[in-house]
Amino acid sequence: MNGRKHHLITDTLGLLLGVKVLAANISDREGSKLLFSELRVKQPQMRLHVFADGGYRGKWEGWVKTNMGHTVEIIQRPDANTRGYWLPQDQELTEAQIKTFKGHREFVVIKKRWIVERSFAWCSFDRRLNREYDLLAKTTEAFILLSFIRRMIRQLAAFAAQIAVAA
Repeated sequence: MNGRKHHLITDTLGLLLGVKVLAANISDREGSKLLFSELRVKQPQMRLHVFADGGYRGKWEGWVKTNMGHTVEIIQRPDANTRGYWLPQDQELTEAQIKTFKGHREFVVIKKRWIVERSFAWCSFDRRLNREYDLLAKTTEAFILLSFIRRMIRQLAAFAAQIAVAA
């Protein structure tokens, strides 16, 4: 086992809709196509508004729209593809222009960008999912599902406790 990639589809609360664990030599775009196809078989009536990273722009975006029937919104930094500036000979770079270069960027909150990453972080709280112990990818997928089931039960229990206190 040289490596694996975990592909997740979550709702805007970070709760799991689908999971696929694949070999690391499969690209993110191809892995997500497999995950979307599997989700389509399990939930054919589901229509999603997909928020995706800038790396998914292009053919993948069209594939999701045409084959899956979902809408896609690419979320990326406003300065994501800035490589340089053409300036007149006597003009200097402004502070704002310098901050667009890699290594000089500041943290910017971008809507919907960290939902899936937060879900991956929740998985890391489970010791079993902190490392790749399992030989089969299906076993890892099952433990990810168990992790999210446990998280949802805890959230429901906390909600039920709040209602019980209020009543």
